[in-house]
Amino acid sequence: MNTIITETEPVAIRAWAEKRFIYLELTDGRIFGFPADRFCILGQASEDHLKKVRVEVNGHALRWEDLDEDLTVAGIIAGRFQLPLPRPVA
Repeated sequence: MNTIITETEPVAIRAWAEKRFIYLELTDGRIFGFPADRFCILGQASEDHLKKVRVEVNGHALRWEDLDEDLTVAGIIAGRFQLPLPRPVA
């Protein structure tokens, strides 16, 4: 007997912004968050603009219409950010 197991990557079912962090709730139950400042356009956006995030493409992307910015959920989960973490102040 052959068993076929198909794994699907988790996708976002909800997204929100709070205190310059973007949060995703994924279909596998995880909540993932990242600082907006890890992306060029989001880092320059106001808190009000960040809060206008929408889940698009059946949960595979995040969209900020006013900023004309799109991010893939898979890229975020994999840690593919545009900008490095800020260096701690010594």
